[in-house]
Amino acid sequence: MIRFGRPVLALLFLAIAFPEVVFAANEAPFLQSLAGDWTGGGMMKRTTASSPINLRCNFQSKADGQALSMNGTCKGLLVVSRAVSANIAVTGTRYAGKYIGPSGGVSSLNGGRSGDAINLAVTWSKLINGDRTASMTIQRLGNDAIRIRTIDKDPDSGQQVVTSELNLKRN
Repeated sequence: MIRFGRPVLALLFLAIAFPEVVFAANEAPFLQSLAGDWTGGGMMKRTTASSPINLRCNFQSKADGQALSMNGTCKGLLVVSRAVSANIAVTGTRYAGKYIGPSGGVSSLNGGRSGDAINLAVTWSKLINGDRTASMTIQRLGNDAIRIRTIDKDPDSGQQVVTSELNLKRN
């Protein structure tokens, strides 16, 4: 018969009864690694078939325990400037939140983390590229770089297309 000490039994009980409490503690350090001021560039496409628009962006990212907020501005075509933000909270191992992109609509985000990447399903606030779904990845690339990529399905070909990609470095 296997005998467990009281601390092990208490931890086992907590893990079974409240998995979000036991396992959520691991996400705070990862979210904190995404905090800071970020600058960089990339591209976005208005539709899956359109030509990319080059962007220059600045973000301020804050981590507070099990939550991450990213607020910034992206400029394209030298004169167009748009506010962009994402607010994500972690419950257990699940990430959920809201995203406001260049179009201004509030979209929902849901997903989880795999290694250094948060993989999110996006539900757009309106029809975009023929439906309301896409995917977004926020990926840490070392200590001082992140990539934010959005992929959507082309309604004509059914192929997955990168519709935005930002490569940011910590200031």
